[in-house]
Amino acid sequence: MFVGRQTQLARLNTLLRHVREDEDAKPGKALLIRGRRRVGKSRLVEEFVDRIDVPHLFFAATGRPVRDELRLFAEEVAASNLPGAAVFNGVHISNWDAALRLLATTLPDDGSVVVLDELPYLVAADNGFEGTLQRAFDRELARKHVLLIGIGSDLAMMEALNEYGRPFHQRATEMVVPPLTPAEVAGLLDLPAADAFDAQLITGGLPLICNEWPVGMPLMDYLQQAVGDPTSALLVSGERSLAAEFPSDVQARTVLQAIGSGERTFANIGRAAGDIPQGSLNRSLTALMAKRIVAADKPLSTKPASKDKRYRIADPYLRFWLSFLGPHLDEIERGRGDRVHSRIRASWTSWRGRAIEPIIREAVERLAPPVILDEHKVPGVVGGYWTRTNNPEIDIVVGDRAPNTKHVIALGSIKWLENAPFDHHDLGTLQAHRTQIPGAAVDTPLIAVARSGTAVDGVVHLTPENLITAYEP
Repeated sequence: MFVGRQTQLARLNTLLRHVREDEDAKPGKALLIRGRRRVGKSRLVEEFVDRIDVPHLFFAATGRPVRDELRLFAEEVAASNLPGAAVFNGVHISNWDAALRLLATTLPDDGSVVVLDELPYLVAADNGFEGTLQRAFDRELARKHVLLIGIGSDLAMMEALNEYGRPFHQRATEMVVPPLTPAEVAGLLDLPAADAFDAQLITGGLPLICNEWPVGMPLMDYLQQAVGDPTSALLVSGERSLAAEFPSDVQARTVLQAIGSGERTFANIGRAAGDIPQGSLNRSLTALMAKRIVAADKPLSTKPASKDKRYRIADPYLRFWLSFLGPHLDEIERGRGDRVHSRIRASWTSWRGRAIEPIIREAVERLAPPVILDEHKVPGVVGGYWTRTNNPEIDIVVGDRAPNTKHVIALGSIKWLENAPFDHHDLGTLQAHRTQIPGAAVDTPLIAVARSGTAVDGVVHLTPENLITAYEP
């Protein structure tokens, strides 16, 4: 079942319409689509080409040697509905320059779509591919009424393809395919707002996982069903993503597992990863952050402390998978998913309390201010604050900018428990911490994000229902 993505589909249709109607000498256009693995980029484009009534080619690279990719490309073109596809029957192509020039001869005059999926594989396998693609686009493809779409999950590489100094610079527009939002998850699974945020922690908003979650099923019931099936998308998506990202980099996976187990500081990650040397740990963390798999957070205040950097898994689903599923796949495969489920149930509340923080901060940033603090009319950025000793540690800090905040607009606390509202004790703790954060004043507004409501006055109270409105159109 295909869900959501109406904004992206509309944009694709608009680009194709411009390609077909453009009377310039070079009507062809290029689009680079990026997004994390298994977020549904290829599925989106497949849905698009299925809905349109124009000839198209959809080629997915495999990471094989260049000669094999060229052979598969020729076979895919020959099997496509491009009007000149027959020229590829039985042809032997020795390089991408010849392949793309020949492709141009197959394209019609009234509009077509050419998709190169897993574009980073082609770039990695052939150092000259970017230049070849640029020349083919400038000399051949751009003169055709064709929409050329490149898709990739290597976020850093896909961003770099369009940067200044690279061959394809300024030749393509860009599109980012995000995960489904908590509001989309709520609508798809028919869950109340609070449960939808919890579901976001498990699925990461990945459509493939959401589609196997029965509508209306409670979270723990779905988990019990999923861990009982070794082929569940919830189980296999994590391993497939890691295998694609790190086919041979064992050390990066070890560091990732250390962060996934809950370690957040540089020193603790290094110890948990087997006391690897600092230089090696730095390289692994740099690579993980470049791939947008790991995020590094800094305390947000008027006196930022760069040495107090903390690391986390950027993808909620992968964080859940590394914490509960990946280390215990052997149990699931031998039919003891019940043990995994019991382990999740026992640790869920404490694990969720930390894991929900980045998602809540994103939602608050979408709302804050002026929506929640009317007297402040700047957009606002949201982070957290901590010291090396975690005294204090503040869940929410709203500043006027990042990373060098000039004014702390508000600060707050997250209490994500089913049966415990934000109470006087929580308020007293937050008021005491307000005096310890650089840039805050005694009258700095306070925010309480509480799953079960609040029993006190004097705070801006945000419920799950408030937060989910941040994702509405």
